[in-house]
Amino acid sequence: MKYFRYIIIINILLLFACKEKQQEANSQNAVVCVAAMKDVMWKGELGGKVLLDTLNKEGLYGLGPVEYLKGELLIVDGKAYTSRVLSDSTMKVEETFQVKAPFFVYGNVLDWSRETLPKSIKTLKDMEAYINSKVQEVTMPFVFKLKGTIENADIHIQNLPSGTKVSSPKEAHVGQTNYMLANEMVDVIGFYSRDHKGVFTHHDTNMHLHLITEDRQKMGHLDSVVFKDGMQLYLPK
Repeated sequence: MKYFRYIIIINILLLFACKEKQQEANSQNAVVCVAAMKDVMWKGELGGKVLLDTLNKEGLYGLGPVEYLKGELLIVDGKAYTSRVLSDSTMKVEETFQVKAPFFVYGNVLDWSRETLPKSIKTLKDMEAYINSKVQEVTMPFVFKLKGTIENADIHIQNLPSGTKVSSPKEAHVGQTNYMLANEMVDVIGFYSRDHKGVFTHHDTNMHLHLITEDRQKMGHLDSVVFKDGMQLYLPK
């Protein structure tokens, strides 16, 4: 009788252990939104809502703008980068967690599945359609990443003049500076969701992406791109 009691107790403990591991795995892949893009664009809430240094850095990925729209932010596998405008043709990229964002989206991913993109996937529109076809049953937002060489890309950095009042997307993008890249090895971090338009994606897309070059000298919000063959896509397991 005592033997069977031990077996029952062990099974119960194993069940709870499995549940705890599953909850831990789910939390590792969960996407967290701090504030919302629409509140920055329409309500002018430009002040920092999150200090990046307070986040769990293990397997951390995230993106958003710098507070008061003075630059762009990107976290790649626990390393945080800030880009700021120096001129129409130059920028400064700094590795630091000592920065705040008015809205931010992030997640912790430790295990990835990797594949080489089909040669037909060349643009962001192609990429969005491809990812959508692969995640028809997925309802939760998730982070993904790309690694490889781009033929060309257009990125931008927010550079709002100090003291500017914002009550519309047009006003929020005053001072935005665009940079063209060509033949660069890059990492692209993206967040995907069908249900977060105005929160961390714009109204016309399910993706928000930032690009950083392999040498970590150029980084910004990705507006357009042409991928070269061999681009690697990483999705969370």
